[in-house]
Amino acid sequence: MTHPVEIRFEPSADADLAGRTGRLALIVGAENRLPRGLPRVAQQALGRALASKSWAAIKPGAAMEVAFPAGLAVDAVQLVRLPLRATVAEARKAGAAIGARMGKGAVTVVAGNHRSAADIALGLALRGYDFGVYKSADKDGAGAPEADESPAMPPQSVSATGAAADAVIADAAATPDAAPDETPGADSIEPPQPDKASVTLLCADPEAVARAARDGAARAEGIFFTRDLVNEPANVLTTADFADRLLAMRELGLEVEVLDEDELARLGMRALLAVGQGSESPSKVVVMRWQGGGDEPPFALVGKGVVFDTGGISIKPAAGMEEMTMDMGGAGVVAGVMRTLALRRARANVVGLVGLVENMPDGRAQRPGDIVRSMKGDTIEVINTDAEGRMVLADVLWYAQGRFNPAAVVNLATLTGAIIVALGHDKAGLFANDDALAADLLKAAEAEGEGLWRMPLAPAYDDLIKSRLADVKNSGGRAAGSITAAQFLQRFVRKGTPWAHLDIAGVTLPPGETTLAPKGATGWGVLTLDRLIRNRFEQG
Repeated sequence: MTHPVEIRFEPSADADLAGRTGRLALIVGAENRLPRGLPRVAQQALGRALASKSWAAIKPGAAMEVAFPAGLAVDAVQLVRLPLRATVAEARKAGAAIGARMGKGAVTVVAGNHRSAADIALGLALRGYDFGVYKSADKDGAGAPEADESPAMPPQSVSATGAAADAVIADAAATPDAAPDETPGADSIEPPQPDKASVTLLCADPEAVARAARDGAARAEGIFFTRDLVNEPANVLTTADFADRLLAMRELGLEVEVLDEDELARLGMRALLAVGQGSESPSKVVVMRWQGGGDEPPFALVGKGVVFDTGGISIKPAAGMEEMTMDMGGAGVVAGVMRTLALRRARANVVGLVGLVENMPDGRAQRPGDIVRSMKGDTIEVINTDAEGRMVLADVLWYAQGRFNPAAVVNLATLTGAIIVALGHDKAGLFANDDALAADLLKAAEAEGEGLWRMPLAPAYDDLIKSRLADVKNSGGRAAGSITAAQFLQRFVRKGTPWAHLDIAGVTLPPGETTLAPKGATGWGVLTLDRLIRNRFEQG
């Protein structure tokens, strides 16, 4: 697993900046004041940059770089504009500006007494993500280094150096990575672990900032876990490998249970099993439980985990099909949230369920025109085998409600291309049967800077998925495609259960980099759902 860069928090008072090597990032407020500890010649050079028109045009959270500055041993100085009363988004953007440029060497960030130092650290960690495990590290032909066999360190690697001694923040045990997948599809790839930068953040009260950054470190771990899952190739992240990685989270205190095909058949999950029946990878449902809130009913998260989606017999066009490794993005977010909750020891009861399947064309694959019976008992006419995610979710949603009687349910899925047509790659689509839950989700997403937009649900759209032969058909065609998918899912929500569906097809793997992520998987949703759980269950 890829882990966030280790960030050490040290006192900024009397810091020797002249002797620092690597890169130096200076957080500069509205008054353009440089920190103490800079040689006079460096102050003069950087002062000229701060007096320039280029600096005047820079917005909060953005940066200007000065290479090989006079009087300093560092290779470059980043001047990062950030007012003292910056927003959370601006502070994380400032950290991301540093993380995007930090490379593999030493990085010193001078935040002084800025009150947003913890958010700067989180932005730096998130933007510093690099899924380079399949790239040969040595370009000169000496071969890639061996993978690190030592246990992976979760958020306790965030540490503060105070006046007395080094203080490691958090006391969770080190978490070993999951064992390599032994299924034939995983091959024998043993990717190297890429080197990371060494980051020191200088601030007025390092121990206080480290405490404030502790939960952020847990969230970064969860987001990295989600990003890794989405970025993994399908020959490695099979359904079995996915399940093994979730089972490994038992080390964090999560209860994890894997239901195999025999158990799924006994339960009547025929809609889910129909999707995966053309694949050599066995279908599974994984249940993860975090019991941190006493005897209260749990909050349920349900994720679509199609590890690769060819479209089945209704096969997709070849162009772009390689990106269908991301069709397990909903399950990836659920896994990342559960990891975050365990690492930060959340005071809430949450259950996460993911349906893991692969949608392949084969002699055994389901066909357009097939009719299957769901766990609920409703019959489904398969119009399009590429409308498979809703069939997976239908059974897992019904199972989650019947077994856990949750206080509310949120499901996530890279469900429709139609939501990209409607909202592009900036926002996910929100569908809900409960206004309070929808409002809470929108509030949490806004607080975390993750785009979310509410879409309509209405009985009129049910007419588009009426079947001549069965209770419902799995596709209503192009018109209102994301809405009819949500209407389909709503059939499998029990009366009186608050429910929301997040269609994350556009935000899971956007075409370019984002503020907090390089090009590739974003981990969208981990921050929002973690915030929602805090606000709903951990206040007071």
